[in-house]
Amino acid sequence: MFPQPRPLSRRSLLGGLLALAAGATLPPFAARGAADGILTRMVPATSETLPLVGLGSWITFNVGDDPVLLEECTAVMEAFFAGGGRMIDSSPMYGSSQATIGHGLAELDAAEQVYAADKIWTSSPAEGPAQAAASRRDWGLPRFDLLQVHNLVAWEENLETLQAMKAAGEVRHVGITTSHGRRHDAIERIMREANIDFVQLTYNIVDREAEARLLPLARERGIGVIANRPFQQKRLIRRLEGEPLPDWAAEIGAGNWAQFILKFIISHPDVSCAIPATTRVEHVRENLAAAREPLPDAELRRRMADYVRNL
Repeated sequence: MFPQPRPLSRRSLLGGLLALAAGATLPPFAARGAADGILTRMVPATSETLPLVGLGSWITFNVGDDPVLLEECTAVMEAFFAGGGRMIDSSPMYGSSQATIGHGLAELDAAEQVYAADKIWTSSPAEGPAQAAASRRDWGLPRFDLLQVHNLVAWEENLETLQAMKAAGEVRHVGITTSHGRRHDAIERIMREANIDFVQLTYNIVDREAEARLLPLARERGIGVIANRPFQQKRLIRRLEGEPLPDWAAEIGAGNWAQFILKFIISHPDVSCAIPATTRVEHVRENLAAAREPLPDAELRRRMADYVRNL
């Protein structure tokens, strides 16, 4: 059974009416500038805001006990927090990534800075609470900010577990995830019928299926959106790296293809945060710089997508 859906709040209803009246150029949850210049957007389920660029950990933080690689990951996290970042996303599926994050948080004394997003990934729902507890110990945190059902594995039962944890104060927000553009019909059904705070899905300048139904539905239902695979696990960057940036990329402060792509993603008014992964300090700084003004408007977004499509 689904948890009972959240009734539409007055804020969500008014936001939807405004969006219908003004289109995508007048989002209900507009980006705001933080003191350090990093743009943030409100989490619909709460009144807090999150920086528009976060940090993924798939593959990049799966470094085991290698002391050199652990310190490289810690340096990435240090640059991430120094640049105004907050959300770090991981999963039990990601090998040693959770322990790597925990190592970095302890080294940097950064537990108060992170918005910790993790997942339940088990086909045996009875194991869900123990898995979440083990993940939390790896991170070294008293609780997660967000727990998600990873790739909809046993999602009905695991979502019930997460809802019970939220009711008990053991996690702040709950959500579901998918990747590679898969299972959008199931995602849409859950978004319509279940009480969730976040959905994580694949969205970038070429993978745009979510624009048709899922992103508008997130706005309607007051659900935050985390965009994963922004660079198609580097394949998109490799495809574009030999092509010239258009001269007009400078109009939005995009100095390379990664910033061009990220600015496209986070300028969509219904995206709460994109989570690129990296092992390099200079790349995390470039990624965070994409979350600064200016961002493209709807017309320029269309121009950006057309340019990449025609390369």
